[in-house]
Amino acid sequence: MTEKNNEKPLRKILLICAKGSIEDVYATLIMGNGAVMEGIETKLFFTFFGLDAITKKQMMKLKTSTVGNPAMRMPGGLPFPSLLGIIPGVEAGVSWMMKKEMDKLDVPPVDEFLEMITAGGGEIYGCKLACDMFKLTKADLSDEVKDIITVGQLYEMAGGEGVQIIFT
Repeated sequence: MTEKNNEKPLRKILLICAKGSIEDVYATLIMGNGAVMEGIETKLFFTFFGLDAITKKQMMKLKTSTVGNPAMRMPGGLPFPSLLGIIPGVEAGVSWMMKKEMDKLDVPPVDEFLEMITAGGGEIYGCKLACDMFKLTKADLSDEVKDIITVGQLYEMAGGEGVQIIFT
């Protein structure tokens, strides 16, 4: 990234993940890993249902949202009727298909993505308020999680120029 027209280069990025569906979690992980690979200081903050992505018991069981997802399409491109999402097994089937397509593209599973991000120098945090609400401790979270922090601590990390905060 170069400076143009008095723009400062992106030096630091904070990604906030508040949803636990496959599509939301992977958006955070892919952008975070890309930032690390570009040499950008990267911090990921997981809050509310996004905590599923870093919770040991849930991180490998993420599902895609079928109800209320206007972008969901059936094979052939037809819109996916939200009503079908309430039928037992449909959400699991759609999630399986999504994971199968990601496997074809060699997209790493959540635990490997977290390892790649931290190995590249990225940092991963859990939200204190959400962890308290869901009765989670650091022991419940992936070993890649550096700490459980408050929103105030997150904002302290955002200090300085060239920082971008992205809410996925």
